[in-house]
Amino acid sequence: MKKEKLSCENARKIPIEKALEFLGHLPTRNSEKEAWFLSPLRSETQASFKVSKKLNFWYDHGLGIGGNIIDLICELSKVSVSQALEILAQLKTVNYDLSKQQRSNLKESGIEIKDVKFIQHPALLQYLTKRKISLTIANTFCREVHYTIGNKYCFSIGLKNNSEGWELRNKYFKSSSSPKDLTWIKNESQNLMVLEGMFDLLSLITIYPNLKREADFLILNSIAFADKALPILDNYKTIELYLDRDEAGRKTTAFFLNSTPKCIDKSEFYSAEKDLNVWLMKRK
Repeated sequence: MKKEKLSCENARKIPIEKALEFLGHLPTRNSEKEAWFLSPLRSETQASFKVSKKLNFWYDHGLGIGGNIIDLICELSKVSVSQALEILAQLKTVNYDLSKQQRSNLKESGIEIKDVKFIQHPALLQYLTKRKISLTIANTFCREVHYTIGNKYCFSIGLKNNSEGWELRNKYFKSSSSPKDLTWIKNESQNLMVLEGMFDLLSLITIYPNLKREADFLILNSIAFADKALPILDNYKTIELYLDRDEAGRKTTAFFLNSTPKCIDKSEFYSAEKDLNVWLMKRK
């Protein structure tokens, strides 16, 4: 069947707020005129991503950028306008006129997991290749997760957290199923590696394969969980920090360094890049 083609004019009519919700990003504040989200473009602990319902425009106060829904998909997925329209054509098949009860149910259940298996889908294999991660390493820590968001069926690479929720990543989007939490991987080691996200973990193991057996790993999945991570740090003799080099990542690194002398900032070798995976992609 021929794929539906979506014009820029019709794409701009898709409500940004509803599209974000179906992608797993729920507002922290909501009013008749606007909605505020934790930025889908970066890590943050206080919502600074504003969506104007009247104008159907977004603005990320932390990055100082904004625009319409096409601009958002281009920025979020790092794709061209034509590719963004293909993504939005899929989203447009979702019924955006949700009743209050349906919206409540969405917030309660969010993403519904349908199937979990070893990573094998060609699109995900291609995505791993682009990110310079081997299938062996990916399948050691992650799985291929199939799920629904509303009536839209999706699949992603998933990293399970400590509360049985999933961090989900594919070529186009990043989202998570409830409940959101840290991921603590234990190998009975006295050394802990602290990272922000799943691709930081996979990148670190790609660079230092022996760590897979020699260290424990704590993936924050959101820097909002930095406080929650502190009791875990007490279990270790040494703690290595491999956090992002953006402003939020540097603040989180400083937070951990000030919390315990056992922490060591190990991000210097990729200081010219935003994060560990960007560094890896440019060097392999």
